[in-house]
Amino acid sequence: MWVIASTVVAAFMATMMIFIRMRAAKKPASIKKIILPPIFMSTGALMFLFEPFQVQGTQVLEAMSVGILFSIFLIKTSKFEVREQDIYLKPSKAFVFILIGLLILRIVLKLIIGQTVSIGETSGMFFLLAFGMIVSWRIAMLFKYVRLEKEVKRSKSTQDIAAQK
Repeated sequence: MWVIASTVVAAFMATMMIFIRMRAAKKPASIKKIILPPIFMSTGALMFLFEPFQVQGTQVLEAMSVGILFSIFLIKTSKFEVREQDIYLKPSKAFVFILIGLLILRIVLKLIIGQTVSIGETSGMFFLLAFGMIVSWRIAMLFKYVRLEKEVKRSKSTQDIAAQK
């Protein structure tokens, strides 16, 4: 029962993520828009205050490592583009397939791990996996954004100097 419910919730969240990402591509990116999602997600760590969700140190390392590994796909497909001096997240067709692939992999891992680990621990581990994935992805996005923002500012100041002459 819990496996089905959590799978439905995960599928719903993945679908919402696809729509949010499509909408976000229509507006300029900003440091705030890159940083806020992991901060909002971090409140989910409050689950670890309750014993059923607490995990061992090795499980934390395993879950975070897998999350960071999964983030590589998101990092590789997240690219920015400059339009009229604004920076936009470039929509990637691969993003949808990567998200669906990660969802299927998550379901398979949950079925395998769920046989030996309690549902609370499994929930905690998958939260850590997702958090590790989101944080590392967003950090990479932040570095890409800041680098491109510096280039745009340099280009603009060069254009301003040329226009003054």
